Amino acid sequence: MFIRTISFGLFMGLTGLVFNSVAQAAPSSDALQSEIEQLKTQNKEIMQRLDAATSMMESSKSAGSDSKLHIGGYGELHYNNLSQENSTASGSDKDEFDFHRFVLFFGYDFSDSIRFHSELELEHALSRDTADGSGEGEVELEQAYIEFDLSDASSAKAGVFLVPVGIINETHEPPTFYGVERNPVEKNIIPATWWEAGVAYNHRFDNGLNLDAAIHSGLNTSGPDYKVRDGRQKSAKAEATDLAYTVRVKYTGINGLELATTLQHQADITQSNDATAGSATLIEAHAVWQRGPVNVRAVYAMWDLDGSGPASVGADEQSGWYVEPAYRINDQWGVFARYNIWDNKAGDGADSEFSQIDLGFNYWPHEDVVIKFDFQDQDAPGTSNEYDGFNLGVGYQF
Repeated sequence: MFIRTISFGLFMGLTGLVFNSVAQAAPSSDALQSEIEQLKTQNKEIMQRLDAATSMMESSKSAGSDSKLHIGGYGELHYNNLSQENSTASGSDKDEFDFHRFVLFFGYDFSDSIRFHSELELEHALSRDTADGSGEGEVELEQAYIEFDLSDASSAKAGVFLVPVGIINETHEPPTFYGVERNPVEKNIIPATWWEAGVAYNHRFDNGLNLDAAIHSGLNTSGPDYKVRDGRQKSAKAEATDLAYTVRVKYTGINGLELATTLQHQADITQSNDATAGSATLIEAHAVWQRGPVNVRAVYAMWDLDGSGPASVGADEQSGWYVEPAYRINDQWGVFARYNIWDNKAGDGADSEFSQIDLGFNYWPHEDVVIKFDFQDQDAPGTSNEYDGFNLGVGYQF
């Protein structure tokens, strides 16, 4: 209305100038009437344009913060400068740039109690379809589910969702964690990022307890190594002979403290494709403590796999843990250190344990933009690759 009033005032002023000029020129009455009719026509056209502009402004406002459609995303570019230090291993140095992840979130509110969430990700900047499956990247649908509010304290969802386990599996936007690469324990043991298809239930208690329970598609790993990460089916025509059951209890009743534990069980981790393997149980626990500028994270996770197949290579137990203290110097700078231990063949007496120390900093020029730098010093067993060096990255979220 403000724009319309000013425009109308300018129009009236111009109209007055026109009439004044007409009066000074003393034209005939027919000419004067013609000028008036032209001005009326122009006035009508201007008012129609102003109405259209006002309507567009109101539509733009309704499509903003109050819109039912929600769009977001995140991304991260990495530079790795790592030397392969194990002389008995066959790997080579890693000196490369990689736009590791480009992610878009789309959501829609059907009503106050029914919502849609989705996450579409392109990994490594390029998805190339090759006959041998050696393309550099992947396009992945990591989330696509409908969420229903059952009450003020409970909800349910159905579709593809992130498994409720660990720290970074559900919250892994670059500005939210330290280190260029995600920590190797949650990557190799949990294994993040991990999503499945199924149904889930959440209930929030008044005392700070939070309960999650889910029934969903499970892993489909195989020999000879039976690594849990290799068993992720990513909801792509996932075999569902043996479903998985996940329960998490999380406590956030004390300001600055999060404690959680997750239990998952699957009747057969190979979807009954391997007679020498059987059930698998995951136990995970973690703690996050924030007090002023000090932040400490710690995670422990362990898999117990049944069957002679996993036991024959020591994969019947796969476990890992890390502890990460960090200090936020100010709003823009933070430093951290992390000690990681993980072993995907912890069930035998052979040396198969990896360890890694990470030291570095994060710089936030904006709360949703981060620049990261860290050194890593890795100790690898046997003939495994051992990477030491530094990583540099930039990330964002919106």
